[in-house]
Amino acid sequence: MNRFKVVIPARYGSSRLPGKPLREILGKPMLLHVVDRARASQAEQVVVATDDARIQAVAEAAGVEVCMTSASHSSGTERLAEVVDRYAWADDEVIVNLQGDEPAMPSRLIDQVASDMVIHRDAVMTTLATPLQEKAELFDPHIVKLVCDHFGYALYFSRAPIPWHRDEFALDAEELPAQTPFQRHIGLYAYRAGFLQRYLNWPASPLEQAESLEQLRVLWHGGRIHVSTTEVLPGQGVDTEADLQRVVKSLQALEL
Repeated sequence: MNRFKVVIPARYGSSRLPGKPLREILGKPMLLHVVDRARASQAEQVVVATDDARIQAVAEAAGVEVCMTSASHSSGTERLAEVVDRYAWADDEVIVNLQGDEPAMPSRLIDQVASDMVIHRDAVMTTLATPLQEKAELFDPHIVKLVCDHFGYALYFSRAPIPWHRDEFALDAEELPAQTPFQRHIGLYAYRAGFLQRYLNWPASPLEQAESLEQLRVLWHGGRIHVSTTEVLPGQGVDTEADLQRVVKSLQALEL
């Protein structure tokens, strides 16, 4: 078994869904569903990283390890770096960043992204993607797309529709062009602990600021990100009230 740890960044504030980690799903706060997904993986340690006492209280009442972090962090990656520093984890420890709004993330994918980090020693980060089938999703700016090279390393991430099929899209066809690798990014990451401090020392890139995608900082500064295709379908993340209701229905179906 590959050794790794899972850190779950969770913040209370959310412009589209305030108090998101504590919203109830089937009688339990969303955050605890995320913890369940992490505990079902092969992770040797699961830590919730937050700056909010309400989240801390709920997690600790459920027996979850909590690291209280600064309220000044602008990203989950910065919060992870503080956790790594506080725990003094060794530079080669593999850390999986599981967002606190992923209550339906299959534990198998947590294991997959961690294993990918162990295998690809030349990558500073690993993440996942899944084939994208619907044209509406390709053109949705809330869905992040990516393109990779022949060896599975990311070339670019974007909210725009990439790759752009010049001839087919000129025809305004309803279906996506066949034989073109359209991929949806899954926001699950693994890193080695020592890389996180390097990341924080890099200035934000213009691409990152334009797209509001922090992984673009890594590509801008020459880091390699390996991307694997998901072994199982990823679950629904939660950004909006509609997302929350979809997750409720999907988890209800699983229980039935």
